[in-house]
Amino acid sequence: MKLAQAQALVPGLMVFDADPEGDAAELVRLAEWCLRYAPLAAVDAPDGLWIEVSGSAHLHGGEARLLRDLERRLGEQGLRVRAAVADTPAVAHAVARFGEAGVVPPGASVLADLPIEALRLPVAVAADLRLMGFDRIGPLAAAARAPLVRRYGTVLALRLDQAAGRVFEPIEPVVPAALVQARLEFVEPLMTAEAFSVVIARLVASVCGDLERAGQGARRLDLLFERVDGSVQAVRIGTARPVRDARHLGRMLDERLEQVDPGPGVEAMRLVVAVAEPLGFIQAASCLIAPSVPDIAPLVDRLANRLGAAAVYRIAPVESYVPERSVRRVAAMTASGAPPGAPPGAPPGAPPGATVSGGWPEDLPRPVRLLDPPQPVEAMALLPDHPPVAFTWRRVRHRVQHADGPERIAGEWWKRDGEWFSVRDYFRVEDEDGRRFWLFRRGNGSAAETGDMRWFLHGFF
Repeated sequence: MKLAQAQALVPGLMVFDADPEGDAAELVRLAEWCLRYAPLAAVDAPDGLWIEVSGSAHLHGGEARLLRDLERRLGEQGLRVRAAVADTPAVAHAVARFGEAGVVPPGASVLADLPIEALRLPVAVAADLRLMGFDRIGPLAAAARAPLVRRYGTVLALRLDQAAGRVFEPIEPVVPAALVQARLEFVEPLMTAEAFSVVIARLVASVCGDLERAGQGARRLDLLFERVDGSVQAVRIGTARPVRDARHLGRMLDERLEQVDPGPGVEAMRLVVAVAEPLGFIQAASCLIAPSVPDIAPLVDRLANRLGAAAVYRIAPVESYVPERSVRRVAAMTASGAPPGAPPGAPPGAPPGATVSGGWPEDLPRPVRLLDPPQPVEAMALLPDHPPVAFTWRRVRHRVQHADGPERIAGEWWKRDGEWFSVRDYFRVEDEDGRRFWLFRRGNGSAAETGDMRWFLHGFF
């Protein structure tokens, strides 16, 4: 439409000069920003992005959570986005633009009802196909291939095969030049894990030297395998804190080699430090002085890269006497749940400079495992404050040999109105076989309004 006609149709229409080069540069910057999600991100001009998440989705809690986080972050930047995850780039492209965006189940057939424009065909080819009566991908894919190829060339057959996963579609990843990285090319393609391990050792030593000179440590590394067929395989590892220990990083990368498919061979390998943080010089440990606190960071790194970062955590105390509300999950390498400025081991809410012996109350023993929710048991006890003589849990009767209590915990009436009269009496008990349980009675044993006097098992010592 001509500009004068558009302005006549829409009074007050805002007009801006097109800037294709600027748009392309911003799209490249956006692709570099997307490297936080996966080692491989590429531009799909003029308005799209490719992200290869097959090897890194578990680090973000799965494909669905990764997709939601991506859409949320881009939305916060003022961008409207439609995103999809699928087995092939062609299916992801089609679903994101013409289907119901989201995660496409592996092997699902979702293209049949989409318009033929979803195949990324030239405009003239798509228009001609519509004149022939093909407006959906399903009938077009079922039609005889030879007459279509003779009329439209190989582009139509190529797009159909890419959508079906029969033809590989490579993407050209972006690699920011400012990142610390190292690359090695090979005279002959490599195909064995042993050869890859040797190259990894050289690449890691190179980037660790660069990181040391820059006073930084790696938090996330991407290892790219450039195959002979033009495709790129990638693995990603992350660390709980800045690291430039070549041996530790090399071991974690070696553990991910089983995910790499060398195909016809790998002609080059590139190691990119996707995220780096400041890391000062560290005094080397002396063999004569044993460290007072063991360093669990290498163990946390290996577990997080195998199981996902969300699966590795530690427990921090919360200011609450109600047991199920007195803990929370924090990052595995978090020193405590204390606020900034508080001493090590201070409980949450402790002021800066406070003197405490630890974040957990030492005078109130708590079980190592809590049941959520507490499980009901049948118990026999004298009222009002005697421990149970015996209790039955999961059809097994336990006779109590030793008991301690009660420890009375009242409801948090200042937080929840329904807990004004709520009371629990907790007992630590040991049965004849030496097993220790944490039981509580709902109610104080005398006033009916404090609880229904039922017994529950809440944990194990």
